[in-house]
Amino acid sequence: MNTRKLEVWILLADLTWIALAFFAADLLRFGLTWKAYERTSIQALLPFVIATYFIWIALSLFMPMDGFRGGWKLSAVFSHLLFGTGCTLSLLLALGYLTRSYVSRLAFGYFIVLLVLGFVAVRCSARLLLRWRHNGGDIYRVVILGSGRVAQEVAAKIEQHPEMLCRVVGLLYPDQDAEQLLVPGLAREGAVQLSTLDIFNLLQKSRVDEVIIALSQPLTPEIRTLIARIRDMGIEITLVPQSYELYAARPKLIALDGLPLVQLREPGLGRRYVVLKRVLDVVLASLLIVPSIFFIVPFALIFLVKKGSAFRWETRSGQFGVPFQMLRLNVDRSQRSNSRLELLLEHLSITELPQLWNVFRGQMSLVGPRPDPPARLSQYSPWQQRRLRVRPGMTGLAQVHGLRESNSPEEKTRFDLQYLLNPYLLWDISLLLQTVWTLLRRVLSFAPVRRQASFDLGWKTELPQDMISHAHRTQSSAD
Repeated sequence: MNTRKLEVWILLADLTWIALAFFAADLLRFGLTWKAYERTSIQALLPFVIATYFIWIALSLFMPMDGFRGGWKLSAVFSHLLFGTGCTLSLLLALGYLTRSYVSRLAFGYFIVLLVLGFVAVRCSARLLLRWRHNGGDIYRVVILGSGRVAQEVAAKIEQHPEMLCRVVGLLYPDQDAEQLLVPGLAREGAVQLSTLDIFNLLQKSRVDEVIIALSQPLTPEIRTLIARIRDMGIEITLVPQSYELYAARPKLIALDGLPLVQLREPGLGRRYVVLKRVLDVVLASLLIVPSIFFIVPFALIFLVKKGSAFRWETRSGQFGVPFQMLRLNVDRSQRSNSRLELLLEHLSITELPQLWNVFRGQMSLVGPRPDPPARLSQYSPWQQRRLRVRPGMTGLAQVHGLRESNSPEEKTRFDLQYLLNPYLLWDISLLLQTVWTLLRRVLSFAPVRRQASFDLGWKTELPQDMISHAHRTQSSAD
């Protein structure tokens, strides 16, 4: 499950492509002729290529430029590369201005365009290679021992990370009724009770390479015996610590004379990050307010005539649970009686544009967890309350993954806490770019379907169909 090698290989491919883009840009600009003044122009571009190497290595250290960290998502890949190449272009232009070096603008333009295209091609090629290895069976075959939210989280994460070259081929869960939430696609009616001996035969027949222990309850003596026998079979064992605190803290494994300790580090919000995030909110909100007015004013006048009020104030919980009044267009949420126009505005999130006012007032941020009504805070579990540590946002990691009001709060919290684990400004900018991508997809996929009230309790993850036929219920018995 080590993904570090893939990150290194992609970085090496990027560095190789930088050199190839340099020669390709010269070829496109000057052709195959090598006159004296053309050699001078080519040599002038060489310092910029060297600077690109250093800039891209630095960006790769601080940002998930490989495209797989955080799960493969094409919009995230484009957003990271767009921001990365934008930073590279800005620094190269600053370098050219400070050194007063003459560089062919056309060759320089070719170089930047080729960089973007090549970086995208490298990551898409890596994704196709991983898919080819998956389809060819060159993967780790994994079985999850457990049920409920922990097992569900493990299965979802594995599916989101194709670079791990793992596939969940089955589930084993104890014979108990305490856990009711199962992995999507698994029908409890299709479960089969097996003896311990049958389980061993099943693991051998299915060529299982690894068993992940994802139990939310303490291990029973029978389960401990089962795990010991599985290890004796030469199958690797991976253990998920029984604590949901790991979903809101940075874990670090410490080996103390053979004793494994999991250290939980609370992610802190540095003062510099908070100040820079506030500056980013004010600057971008100031730039967005003018184009937003052209969207808000016409629809506000329509609602003023139609409903007597253009806007509505809704009470929401802000940072640390402090209530505030959130501004939005006067559109009822998820009402069957909504007009086609109102459904379109809600589908494209235009109803939320007035919340730029809340951003200016410091009650919200551009990026962060979406605020919930105060009444919902009383239903928060301890790990859900951690999402209140930062200002709520107009968009966030959950929103760019397609989650809306109708989705389960636990689904959204899972992404919100993932965002809180990595508080840095570059990720905020990337999420804003991904939001643009998400809105464009909504424009292309809009269908005015009347919604019905729903409350989804499962993750939006499609798992392999063979998981259904290989899911079994364990039952301890003597051999």
